[in-house]
Amino acid sequence: MHAPALAAHSGVEFTGVWGRDPARTAELAGQYGVPAYSEVDALIADVDAVAVALPPDVQAPLALRAAAAGRHLLLDKPVATRVEEARALAAVEVASVVFFTRRFTPEMDAFLAEAVATGGWNEARVDHLGAIFTPDNPFGASPWRRERGGLWDVGPHALALVLPVLGPVAEVTTVAGDRDLTYLLLKHAGGAVSRLTLAVDAPPAAAREEAVFSGEAGVLEVPSAEWAPGEAMSRALDQLLAAAAGGPASALDARFGAGVTEILAAAERSIADRATIRL
Repeated sequence: MHAPALAAHSGVEFTGVWGRDPARTAELAGQYGVPAYSEVDALIADVDAVAVALPPDVQAPLALRAAAAGRHLLLDKPVATRVEEARALAAVEVASVVFFTRRFTPEMDAFLAEAVATGGWNEARVDHLGAIFTPDNPFGASPWRRERGGLWDVGPHALALVLPVLGPVAEVTTVAGDRDLTYLLLKHAGGAVSRLTLAVDAPPAAAREEAVFSGEAGVLEVPSAEWAPGEAMSRALDQLLAAAAGGPASALDARFGAGVTEILAAAERSIADRATIRL
């Protein structure tokens, strides 16, 4: 989604492309009539901002190099898998936005505003199970998703939904099941509890996305947001441009992204240690 959204956005000049595969880099750059850079630092030197579409372990150090050069950041989720890199990104002084796709939709904005205004929620349940390792699914070709599984791929989306409503997480307890099925039980600092069921290698018949909040006001179902990643990316760019011009920071900036990484890293420790991890 990055190249089409950058090329289409009226407030952005799409300047060039760098990638780890020179042939694919040249192909993409040629489609949009922009230079293909052979060195990432040369691209960073020529731009005001970078949009990163790379695995998290590759993204984080490059994003830190760009931020050190004063370049604003449009990052993919998760921002990093190593907590120390996530914390370093949280401390950057440039504008940043992390692309939690469905969070950049009007339907989700309206839902979260309603949920926060209503308040009184003491529980949330999110089931986010995909079946991406099929021949027709482009996400299944991603080695890092196969290695890291649903915890790191769809886990950020689930957390981006519950954190604005239930607040920061204080304790993480995690159980790993067959394939990459992962169960997170989160105790939030305000006392609420959320339960996340995550996978990207679920049986196709079991794939689903469901989420509900419950509390004093009853049960509130999270609406299905249209899958329109191009439009969502355009809204993410709007937020980055506003923050870079001195406006308010995005609610989904690198600090928020770093908090998500800390929770996911704690979940991994919980699995390894068979223990509850306190944050």
